[in-house]
This record gives sequence, structure tokens and C-alpha cells, in this order.
Amino acid sequence: MAHTVREKAKLIARVRRIRGQVEAVERGLEAEIGCAEVLQLIASVRGAMNGLMAEVMEDHIRMHVVDPDREPDSERAKGAEELIDVVRTYLK
Repeated sequence: MAHTVREKAKLIARVRRIRGQVEAVERGLEAEIGCAEVLQLIASVRGAMNGLMAEVMEDHIRMHVVDPDREPDSERAKGAEELIDVVRTYLK
């Protein structure tokens, strides 16, 4: 994933935040906090992972399929933009 090098710091920061969220789930379970709070923490982790997944997938589409910014009028570019929108919506 050579193209992720330019976004490396941003992606690693996101992963570190996710790690912190997972550790919060672990601490909550160890402290025996309420189920609702644990579920909220888990939902936060899931949302953060989905956001990371969407970002990496979008970069992959732009770098390995077609970049809609470079060929905005082509059918492939329109299809790529639609796919990126669907990925963002699905992983929200």
C-alpha cells in the first residue's frame, strides 16, 4: 500500500485513537460498568473502524481503479465516484 505513505501519519493517528477506544472497553469490562455504557463504547469503536475502512477503501479506489478528480467526465470516473459515495454511506 505504497500510496498510504502520504497519509501514513493520519492513518496511524486514527489507529491509535481506535486503540484507546478498545482499551476503554477493556477498562469498562474490568470495572464492571453497566451494559449500556459498554455497548456505547463498543459502538464508538465500530464507528471508528468503519471510518478507517472507508478512508482506506476510498484511497484504494482513487489510486488503483480510477481517480474521479483526474478524469471527471469519463464513465469510469462517474462509476468510481458513485462507488465511493456508496462506501461512505454503507460504512457510516
